[in-house]
Amino acid sequence: MRLLQIDETGRVSLTRNHINNIPPYAILSHTWGSDEDEVTFQELSTGTGTHKVGFTKIRFCGQQAAKDGLQYFWVDTCAIDKSSSTELQESINSMFAWYRNAKKCYVYLTDVPTNTSIPWQTAFHKSRWFTRGWTLQELLAPSSVEFFSKDQRLGDKRSLEQDIHEITGIAVEALQNNDLSSFSVEERMSWTENRNTLREEDKVYSLLGIFGVYMPMLYSEGQNNAFRRLREEIAKNENMSSNHGLLSKRNG
Repeated sequence: MRLLQIDETGRVSLTRNHINNIPPYAILSHTWGSDEDEVTFQELSTGTGTHKVGFTKIRFCGQQAAKDGLQYFWVDTCAIDKSSSTELQESINSMFAWYRNAKKCYVYLTDVPTNTSIPWQTAFHKSRWFTRGWTLQELLAPSSVEFFSKDQRLGDKRSLEQDIHEITGIAVEALQNNDLSSFSVEERMSWTENRNTLREEDKVYSLLGIFGVYMPMLYSEGQNNAFRRLREEIAKNENMSSNHGLLSKRNG
């Protein structure tokens, strides 16, 4: 896991790739803009890209982390070398754990204005963030999720849980960091019904952590084949759990 740091001048830099002993960190949840807007790993590595629109949310995450006493932070646009298929594969399969282990998750909502006569809650309910596939695990995995507009903090997962429940249809119990395996497979599948991803297979790959499975990414396979493989992996996990339960009873 390659973390980021920000200095007092606002300069953002990459740290070495942490494998063991990962220090406390904050993590950003957001919706992607166009490729021209987002800062890439290569651009951050060479000190370019600070003029891009996407650098604003990177700087925000670093500054908010510092306010919360955290030296390190992570943003997916620039902390993953997407030119490496191996790194991308490992990152996608690790993503749920990275969000779960973050001390703070900041949701940055660019489409929720707070300086208008219309209550921000109206825009919050219509935010694009609630329609994207990858943001589902970013909502459910971390214990601490805080929502921000460009101008101010809006609340956290606990204070806004009734709004989030109404928007997403996700059970309040799932928003309270209960073990996701306590919810049926079909209920968890239903959480992604109204969410979309740029690549059709990502609608499936974004569910891996929610079901606790690992599988390789095959971006040419199509969504149906990806769903078939996901269900096969879920069935394997359920069989392993059943067999473990039987062994425990016999040995008890």
